Amino acid sequence: MTPLSFHSLRGLLAGMFLLGAAGAAAQEIPNSIPPDPAKPDHLPHVVLMSMGGTIASRAADRLNITNYGGKDVPRVDPQDWVHDLPELNNIARITLEDFRPAQDRKVTESFEDLEKVAKRLNELAADPDVDGVVVTHGTNIMAEVAYYMDLVVKTHKPIVFVGSQRPWTGLSGDGPLNLYNAARVAASRDAWDKGVLQCMNQYINTARDVMKTSAYRMQTFKGVDAGAIGFADPDGVVFYREPLRRHTWQSEFAGVDYTSVPAVEIAYGYQEAPGYLIDAMVEHGVKGIVVDGTGAGSATYSQNEAIKRAQDKGVVVVMTTRTRSGRVQDTPRRRESKIVPGDNLQPEKARLLLQLALTKTTDLGEIKRIFDEY
Repeated sequence: MTPLSFHSLRGLLAGMFLLGAAGAAAQEIPNSIPPDPAKPDHLPHVVLMSMGGTIASRAADRLNITNYGGKDVPRVDPQDWVHDLPELNNIARITLEDFRPAQDRKVTESFEDLEKVAKRLNELAADPDVDGVVVTHGTNIMAEVAYYMDLVVKTHKPIVFVGSQRPWTGLSGDGPLNLYNAARVAASRDAWDKGVLQCMNQYINTARDVMKTSAYRMQTFKGVDAGAIGFADPDGVVFYREPLRRHTWQSEFAGVDYTSVPAVEIAYGYQEAPGYLIDAMVEHGVKGIVVDGTGAGSATYSQNEAIKRAQDKGVVVVMTTRTRSGRVQDTPRRRESKIVPGDNLQPEKARLLLQLALTKTTDLGEIKRIFDEY
């Protein structure tokens, strides 16, 4: 093997240096541009609304990331977020709203809570001084709450739901960066007209498609079938596709204050799942039932018999699949059974859509149209 000459070695080292420099440049994170104090109005106006959740929780010590909160532990107020994240002031003019339930309240989040927030979001959407909204929420039911807002808030502006898997005080907590990135998305003009979004772990998903897939892991929210539509990367908020299903400003349910919606429940499909649970739902006065079936949307014999009894009493039945991926299709057998296919909606989201649909109609053809379009 011929030894390298000095000039060859120098050239090789120079090339390696340039490659290393190029790699370093590719990873470089630009600094945030601080606002001009003389021109504060050049920044977009983002409203930060708290609905509570892990992101608004504290623990007694930093290693407590699973057993936090409670009535004896002070919560994180919206003002604390702004105090702990002064970087927010580099991307938007932030105003705060607090819609958290009382800390000692024992009941879970109710429809009245959702409607109160929906009404306020419709007001903010109509305010010409507001450019976007960030809503913090607990991760357990965040996806369905965001989807409800996607159906009932009439807006072109971005509404971005965000939360965290670890409390604000946790070691390596994900809350601060999640909140910062959600504010960046809400402040981005590119986020307009895309409906309600959900942003965590830098992924931007639509409220319709996103679901929580892991109890504790950081990478929990995914659009299982459709994937993310964009990312909150360090150098900018980027989008790669547009949602095609109807939402927000396109929704026939948007801009209405709902004092109540028809009762709809969910029946789960599994081996030997009994029909008497569906009968009990009907006895309690439900107007619709979502059956979360096996495979491509199948119920047991006992459930199918109960479904027929329910339909005879005017109850509308929608079928989803517990696989959490793939569509429930409109087959001849399903049309014969008069069960509405729920497409690829998760059952909790199909429940919300059916509730809103039933405020307008009980016609199966119309309800199927709604599930095809949303």
